[in-house]
Amino acid sequence: MKAVTEFFGCKVFDDRIMKATLSAEVYNSLRSTIDEGQDLDIGVANAVAIAMKDWAVQNGATHYTHWFQPMTGITAEKHDSFITPSPDGGVIMEFSGKELIRGEPDASSFPSGGLRATFEARGYTAWDPTSYAFIKGKTLCIPTAFCSYGGEALDKKTPLLRSMEALNRQALRILRLFGNTTVKCVRTSVGPEQEYFLVDKEMFDRRKDLVFTGRTLFGAKPPKGQEMDDHYFGVIKPRVSAYMEELNEELWKLGILAKTEHNEVAPAQHELAPIYTTTNVATDHNQLTMEIMQKVAAKHGLVCLLHEKPFAGVNGSGKHNNWSVSTDTGVNLLSPGETPYENAQFLLFLCAVIKAVDDYQDLLRIAVATAGNDHRLGANEAPPAVVSIFLGDELTAILKSIETGTPYSAAEKTEMKLGVNVLPNFTRDTTDRNRTSPFAFTGNKFEFRMLGSSNSIACANIMLNSAVAESLKIYADRLEGAEDFEGALQEMIRKTIKDHKRIIFNGNGYDDAWIKEATEQRGLLNYRTTADCLPHLLDKKNVDMLTSHGVYSEAELRSRCEITLENYCKTIMIEANTMVNMARREIAPAVEAYALEVAKTASLKKSVLEDIPLAYESELLKKLSGLTCRISAATDELEQCLLTVGQISDVTEQSAAIRDDLLAQMTKLRAACDEAETVTARKYWPFPTYGDLLFGVG
Repeated sequence: MKAVTEFFGCKVFDDRIMKATLSAEVYNSLRSTIDEGQDLDIGVANAVAIAMKDWAVQNGATHYTHWFQPMTGITAEKHDSFITPSPDGGVIMEFSGKELIRGEPDASSFPSGGLRATFEARGYTAWDPTSYAFIKGKTLCIPTAFCSYGGEALDKKTPLLRSMEALNRQALRILRLFGNTTVKCVRTSVGPEQEYFLVDKEMFDRRKDLVFTGRTLFGAKPPKGQEMDDHYFGVIKPRVSAYMEELNEELWKLGILAKTEHNEVAPAQHELAPIYTTTNVATDHNQLTMEIMQKVAAKHGLVCLLHEKPFAGVNGSGKHNNWSVSTDTGVNLLSPGETPYENAQFLLFLCAVIKAVDDYQDLLRIAVATAGNDHRLGANEAPPAVVSIFLGDELTAILKSIETGTPYSAAEKTEMKLGVNVLPNFTRDTTDRNRTSPFAFTGNKFEFRMLGSSNSIACANIMLNSAVAESLKIYADRLEGAEDFEGALQEMIRKTIKDHKRIIFNGNGYDDAWIKEATEQRGLLNYRTTADCLPHLLDKKNVDMLTSHGVYSEAELRSRCEITLENYCKTIMIEANTMVNMARREIAPAVEAYALEVAKTASLKKSVLEDIPLAYESELLKKLSGLTCRISAATDELEQCLLTVGQISDVTEQSAAIRDDLLAQMTKLRAACDEAETVTARKYWPFPTYGDLLFGVG
């Protein structure tokens, strides 16, 4: 078997390949475009296209595609072959700079939220040279942005790139004020930790709720779940280990820095974490990771579940977005150094993040809003819907001393002594990984923990980049005109701490007392559902900020609001229709069939054992009959609610009706069906149970 170093990135047209296949002039020009945002010359594009095609063909590719990320939440691709007819009746393999730079996929069936007229079917894809092309199967995939015929962004990459540029502009202004004239650009970096479940494919195929919705809509609690915490970091089962081994190999071939793998808390739940990289590349990589997870699972007779809450009462899956800011010279602007209280530049960037999270806590909540994530936020495995920042004791103490104007006395580092001579002593970190915090500082980065496992990380990073860019802009506007820079800087840091300290909370985010304190005393927002938070995307302060930085136009924001609410409504209505179908065609008949067997058994016993009372059979039959009636009535009520909700034309009103009415009816039907599962004989239950699914991968 080849060493990882020999095949890592073998399917990627990366910097190594570009250096080897492009002339020095072309390579340097392309690097200037990638690193400094300079315009791309068509001559350079032609040279790159030829080299890219030759490399791809040598590696078995026959087609190319502009690979993009529409508002569906997954990726899209239209394949074209490299072949061009030759005069002698054969074909030649061609690929031009024009084909590299721009594509024209049909945009008519992608969500647009009203950004295009029905007759304007054309859309454009534009090459993103900052993200390397790669080979998938026999196709060269070229990462691109996607826009409408009128030029509006129809994807998630375009606003992400805009937000990165917005933060870059404002961060450079700040660095220049500190006398730094050498830095050319500032980039955000991300490392998304990806959680997922693995279930047996044969069992998956027998559950229509998993097939249609990605989560179980019915299921009684099994005798054993995650109570013992024995799955977390436990020995990885051979079948899962084989899956992880192949997954790593496929990811490494694509240059994806898969680093850490382990069992998560819930049975059948696992996690993969990469080394973090530039945000738009990390976004591409995470989309690829989710796709490859599912493909590799199928080869092992498994299904990878990426839904945020596939099992009720069992930990769901998130995606922790580890976010940091660095210069092109390799300086992490969120690294406190040995003496953070003396590091004014670090403190200013830290304050910019604190201000951004407080001012735009609604946008961060909106960025992670999906029907699936609504089930997860606030449960025991995820932070609450209330946004707050965890800083740790040292940084909190530093900020307090700045606010009050009192001297800060650096606490001595705590040495961890484990009481065994052969074990090394080590210094305890001054921050903790507060798993209950939505937004936690972890040494030199922030961990945004509210993302759901199926989310594109683009949305969260768009909002985070934009909000921080706004903070930095406000700071730069004030400091650039200040007569006394040092005094103005100190006052600005002090004022930020005083104005935004309400967002800092180092305690237990799961505590009900915190939610009460956050909302009633601190005035923080608590948007529990997607229907609650999405309309606030169009609040004036949010529209003004996002449009002023050129991240979105107002029309693009309105389209995102409509598309996301539509997805919310469609997702839950599909779930409700699936419940009706399963309850009526599978569950109710199964309970009725078992009741019939019980009745026959009781009748037979009575004919043979006339003097013995049949209390067990009578009570069971009564319970089964009652449950059948409850299931039937609840199914009818849910179906009627679906009809009523389906007639609401306004998507905002429809989402509110789903939140207030439809979800309650779904809960009612589920309760009856789950109770029926606990009293129906195993051989009659029509599909695999929670116990089967969670413990079925040996």
